Amino acid sequence: QVQLVESGGGSVQAGGSLRLSCAANSSIYRMGWFRQAPGKEREGVAAISSTGRIDYADSVKGRFTISRDNAKNTLYLQMNSLKPEDTALYYCAADPRWSVAFMSPSSYMYWGQGTQVTVSS
Repeated sequence: QVQLVESGGGSVQAGGSLRLSCAANSSIYRMGWFRQAPGKEREGVAAISSTGRIDYADSVKGRFTISRDNAKNTLYLQMNSLKPEDTALYYCAADPRWSVAFMSPSSYMYWGQGTQVTVSS
């Protein structure tokens, strides 16, 4: 059973930065960040595989950077130039399988508990 623990959420003003971390208890092929705002569906933000494939949602390209430290089994999300519309509960997810739906929430088996990100204008 893979366990994921997120940290790093908080409250910032628009234009600010936050760095999220997700510690896993084992190595796993595919990891990603997802977010869910009140009244909205969970959406993919960014995903990365252990072989180096990276995808971003169009809404965060150029502002967010996903990375992973395979030696530490830790996933990161550096978020810069934050906007109020980035406000959401952010989840880390992981899956051992390859999937054509690389950033689809339904293709991920393991989930963290979530960490809140709030961006004020």
